[in-house]
Amino acid sequence: MTTTRSLRTLLTGGSYFEGPRWHDGAWWVSDFYSHQVLRVTPDGDSTVVTEVVEQPSGLGWLPDGSMVIVSMKDRKLLRLADGELSTLADLAPHCGGHLNDCVVDEAGHVFVGDFGFDLMGGGEIVPTTLKRVDPDGTVTVVAEDLHFPNGSVITPDGTLIVGETWGNRFTAFDIAPDGSLANRRVWASFGPLPTGSTVEELAPQIVVGPDGCTLDAEGHVWVADGFHGRVVRVAPGGAIVDEVPGPEGMGVFACMLGGDDGRTLLSCAAPDFFEHTRAPVREAVLVTTQVDVPHAGRP
Repeated sequence: MTTTRSLRTLLTGGSYFEGPRWHDGAWWVSDFYSHQVLRVTPDGDSTVVTEVVEQPSGLGWLPDGSMVIVSMKDRKLLRLADGELSTLADLAPHCGGHLNDCVVDEAGHVFVGDFGFDLMGGGEIVPTTLKRVDPDGTVTVVAEDLHFPNGSVITPDGTLIVGETWGNRFTAFDIAPDGSLANRRVWASFGPLPTGSTVEELAPQIVVGPDGCTLDAEGHVWVADGFHGRVVRVAPGGAIVDEVPGPEGMGVFACMLGGDDGRTLLSCAAPDFFEHTRAPVREAVLVTTQVDVPHAGRP
């Protein structure tokens, strides 16, 4: 079903927004090709928090209040504290492609995926791993054979739900106190696992291509469907129970619930996701709409 809602433009002039978060009364978002992490007020005033030369993506906060930022191209997890950036962990030995989105649990374990292959260079599509970075910087591979692990959420009862963009599904795990994962299962399936090894082969098989996502208080996930220009609300199992189209002519690549009551749905929209088309221009936007069920869990 599609509910008619008005979209409010919060911010324009981005290259490609990703990794949106609501934290301390404001939106935080990465802008890939301007290499900036921004803080955006509910009124749309933006401030550059820091610059990440090798392209920022997923964002989060550790229990000590410091910020973690995925640095995509050099495959590092950075830590921002007292205005200074440092390297928390180098994940390059565990990555087949750019480091991507992340989610941080209550104990400060950072779960982060990578592309697995050279997406922008037309590389052969292959599965990859999910990594956990502990607060001391230790890196552990915690799951294998994931099809482009992307946006992820953690439920209040400690379930990690990972979107697999090229997998037509969300996969779930139970998180143990030490950050290890168990009880792997499909949380939502949108169609068969696609077959093939190229974007051209796989794209027509994608029913929902999970990208950035956010959890609500009824245990549903709002997820940006990067292939079909929309944000959909997904029930456990995979039923789509609501849909918000993106701005006309735009793809939607991430979303987040926030605002003072948790009922503002922020979406990151751009005409496409290709670096060679997005980097030279500033056409990306942040838009918001209101929903009924508030945010829950992490991020």
